Amino acid sequence: MTVQNDAAATRLPSAEVRTDLSTRQATLKWVIVIDQKLPAGRAANAAACLAAAVGKALPDLLGDHGHDGSGTVHPGLPWAGCSVLAADAETVRALREKAGATDGFFIVDMPEHAQSTRVYDEYLDRLAGTKIEDLTYHAISLVGPRNQVSKLVGKLSLLG
Repeated sequence: MTVQNDAAATRLPSAEVRTDLSTRQATLKWVIVIDQKLPAGRAANAAACLAAAVGKALPDLLGDHGHDGSGTVHPGLPWAGCSVLAADAETVRALREKAGATDGFFIVDMPEHAQSTRVYDEYLDRLAGTKIEDLTYHAISLVGPRNQVSKLVGKLSLLG
């Protein structure tokens, strides 16, 4: 499976979308890795923002809506699950670099600029004026083949 970062929504191959399997049996894996030194509010913000970006770009990661016994609709959730992990800032950067150099990953990142501005256009301007090697990442999200994602993040613990 190849997932490319793209401005448009990406359709996952139908064989990859398996809502009938345990998240541990899914061929795709989705993780969010957050700088463990971020305060709780910024960490939660980073996870929510990255998840929104992944949901928009990879809508097939979301399952069908469900209905409870009373008929109330509950919007679909990620069938592949999503582990939220902790790492130091250097590890977050290294993961971003390794994943970016490997085919098959969909990557969403949150550079420091994203949480230091309140105007989106200002964020885009700051981002455009910063070389990739000078970016500080507060968090990244990786979606890709389970074995490759696990190899990259296998030693990390859940965000606590």
